[in-house]
Amino acid sequence: MREEKMIEEKMIEEIQKELFALQDITYRDFQAKLIPGLAEGSMIGVRTPELRKLAKQLAKREEIGVFLGALPHTYFDENQLHAFILAERKDFAQCMDELTRFLPYVDNWATCDQLSPKIFKKHRQELLPYIREWIASDKTYVVRFAIGMLMEHFLDEDFDLSYPELVSKVRSEEYYINMMIAWYFATALAKQYEAVLPYIEESRLAPWTHNKAIQKAIESNRITAEQKAYLRGLKMVVKKA
Repeated sequence: MREEKMIEEKMIEEIQKELFALQDITYRDFQAKLIPGLAEGSMIGVRTPELRKLAKQLAKREEIGVFLGALPHTYFDENQLHAFILAERKDFAQCMDELTRFLPYVDNWATCDQLSPKIFKKHRQELLPYIREWIASDKTYVVRFAIGMLMEHFLDEDFDLSYPELVSKVRSEEYYINMMIAWYFATALAKQYEAVLPYIEESRLAPWTHNKAIQKAIESNRITAEQKAYLRGLKMVVKKA
């Protein structure tokens, strides 16, 4: 047991050393302003292309599972690296096992939104039961991730009306969940306008989310001028308390 702990500590030390070698202080300070809520000193400041490059290298190492199992990580950049390593997994079952362990520790929108395993594209139907489980979670970024996966993988050829129905029923006081719901419906309007429009016409979303979805849809280049004009007329008047 002690030997395993020593191996884990050595690997973490090695990876953190590599991350600090790639540190960009200016980028760290800029990025820290975009991701509120992180613990002070938890961001190293490694640019995304460098993290992806390192993740590709590490994903090939047999012992990388030691790093993936060492949760929670100390640094935001380690979480990002973890997400990008999972993106490289070739086996769906392995990826899902590792992802299931990692998701509860995701604590910010950036890691959540950049966590997108490539293998999911080939296993969409197997992914659905997990999405249904995640969307019912009491953890903010697990729910956000579930909605993001529905947006990424189920708004094109695999679209079904049961998916926006699932998203529309989510109610939360969490900003990052409601923003993702709005983003989902704005994207759905761009890709499946006629099918999804009734959710807006019938005011089936919470007022803030409803208006934010319309706002984001109007900002989209994929929505026609006529559609934008109609959507503007569907905005709710929200009374201030």
